[in-house]
Amino acid sequence: MKKIVLIILTFCISFLAHAQRDDHDHSGNAVPVNNEAMNLIKKLVGDWKGTFKWTGRSSEGTMNAKYYLTGNGTAVVEDLINEGNVIMTSVYHLDGPDLRVTHYCAAGNQPRFKAATFNDENKSVVFQFVDITNLANPGAPHVSGLELRLADIDKITIIFTFTVSGSESFEQIDLSRSK
Repeated sequence: MKKIVLIILTFCISFLAHAQRDDHDHSGNAVPVNNEAMNLIKKLVGDWKGTFKWTGRSSEGTMNAKYYLTGNGTAVVEDLINEGNVIMTSVYHLDGPDLRVTHYCAAGNQPRFKAATFNDENKSVVFQFVDITNLANPGAPHVSGLELRLADIDKITIIFTFTVSGSESFEQIDLSRSK
């Protein structure tokens, strides 16, 4: 019995070691992934223009954005602007080793996320849902997932996973730097 437990334990440790992302540069030094992702987000500071497409509501149109620093450069504010009005705001910041974001949604609630993965090759950050404030009821509309694609310094794609009564749809915003 001990031998079987030892084999299973060895397998699990080996699996976890190989499943983890390689967070080292070519010299073997550890790369702080969340710092790297936050530094990319800080480079978004400026004005942006583009389009949105909501698959859940089958609508599309133009969307602008403004990114700026606050908190003495420790947080990045993202204002999403439609027809001259800020309709949603997200604030990105580090919390110790974790990259976090709070999204102030047009639905009137505030989902909070933590970076789950960072793909260094295509510069995308996938955030996982942590919790939410001001949700009217469990089935109420809210953003339940977020991905940023930052592969080009002058282009960004934001993908929201939007959930209503357990049904998911996707909202994609494609932006290009305007200033």
